Amino acid sequence: MKTHITIYTSTLCPVCQMTKDFLSGMNIPFQEINIDLKPIAMLKLVSKTYRISVPQTNINGEWVFGFDPVRMLERLKLTSFI
Repeated sequence: MKTHITIYTSTLCPVCQMTKDFLSGMNIPFQEINIDLKPIAMLKLVSKTYRISVPQTNINGEWVFGFDPVRMLERLKLTSFI
């Protein structure tokens, strides 16, 4: 099964950058959706998660909120790194 990761971010969000840096440092590919540039995506996101904050990371259909590397690795089934 191929892993699909989408991170919803905002341009000036330092926690968003931490999340992207973490995944990049682990060589884990992801798609970024910047809600500042795509307000319709933000509205869809809020209707799915009922949260306004970013980052919000979707890993194979499961949500991780904020910068939570342990939960991300659990969702990615990479528990050997924990």
